[in-house]
Amino acid sequence: MSEKRLLDDCFLHDTDRLTHAETLGIIGDRLSTVTDREIRSLQQADRCFLSDNVAAPRNVPLHDNAAVDGYAFAASDWTGNDGRFPVTARIAAGDLDPPDLAPGSAARIFTGAIVPAGADTVTMQEDCTASADGSSVVVPAGLKAGANRRLAGEDLRQGESVITAGQRLRPQDIAALASLGIAHVPVFSPLRVALLSTGNEIVEPGDRTLLPGQVFDSNRNMLKSLCNTLPTAVTDYGILPDDPDIIEKTVAEAARENDLILATGGTSRGEEDHIVSSIDKLGKRHLWQIAIKPGRPMSFGQIDDCVFIGLPGNPVAAFVCFLLYARKAMILLGGGRYQEAQRFSVPAGFSIASKKPDRREFLRGWLETDDQGNTVVQKFQRDGSGLISGLRQATGLIELSEAATSLTTGELVSFLPFAGFGLDG
Repeated sequence: MSEKRLLDDCFLHDTDRLTHAETLGIIGDRLSTVTDREIRSLQQADRCFLSDNVAAPRNVPLHDNAAVDGYAFAASDWTGNDGRFPVTARIAAGDLDPPDLAPGSAARIFTGAIVPAGADTVTMQEDCTASADGSSVVVPAGLKAGANRRLAGEDLRQGESVITAGQRLRPQDIAALASLGIAHVPVFSPLRVALLSTGNEIVEPGDRTLLPGQVFDSNRNMLKSLCNTLPTAVTDYGILPDDPDIIEKTVAEAARENDLILATGGTSRGEEDHIVSSIDKLGKRHLWQIAIKPGRPMSFGQIDDCVFIGLPGNPVAAFVCFLLYARKAMILLGGGRYQEAQRFSVPAGFSIASKKPDRREFLRGWLETDDQGNTVVQKFQRDGSGLISGLRQATGLIELSEAATSLTTGELVSFLPFAGFGLDG
């Protein structure tokens, strides 16, 4: 049996009602990496979490090179003799180890070519006047020494830390690694996530007529898409009927084969919440009451090193709680370095007459320009947790603190763009 990587009871706490900050604190303090390490090619490593620091094995660029097509020369050689230089060499990109430049002369040079020893400046060809046979060139006055020359190591220096462990590899990081000649990198394996829904009333979307009391399963499809914004390998266990034996067998299988079980609805204390009894029987589970809206009740637990997260059943609450809490847990379990989503202080383009104190609220909103040309944030008119249309219209979350009891138009609020959670705006 592999060494246990998580605390025996990660999600145990002694608080009746958790604040938003306390919830994030517990997740950050209690969870650690459960995924394995592996080596992947750059083509396969995109969006993975790096498992070890990577330092530059060489300078980038490797040599001083020309930033433009033109002429290389030593700035100290420029004289008042009309700035005329004999052209004694021609250097193209890809020419290896060009000879030293003779004093007082210039070299015809092209973008990316090595600047030869003896030259320190490159002048743009369109600023110069070359003789008809190309044997000489007139360089204009006033060019600063070192102009149009890229220095060796200007982008990255040998030994410099390029990417640190826990960072998610973005396309620009892949480019940096490739520029260093690195073809394979150490990464954490994608987090194995089991998705499941429970309930006899839940049915798969498709070309069918809903019977009275039935609803299409929107949450599982939404969660799979959200999981795909992180380095994950998702296994869809489908919709489980309200049969305790089937649920327990499936949960046990999912726990053996995955690092995380993610479910929505049916995870509190109802008589038909068989997934709850299965987690309690196979491992440990705790129902957290979080002082937020939407959301509040969430289940956290574990079966050995497999974590269980039960999100609220309403789509908006499930979406918000995934972004705020499940996403952080998944990043930490997958070996990533978690960073809080960026907040912007923006004037509110709306007002709220009354808000319950001691509860943090997250509203669906977007930025727009008011009649005076100022940027303000607007909120979706209706606050119902089942209204997916509000999620579609929004480009981020408006955050109201526990201390707020009302809001006036023009008052500053925090806006968290969805892009900060890895989603398109």
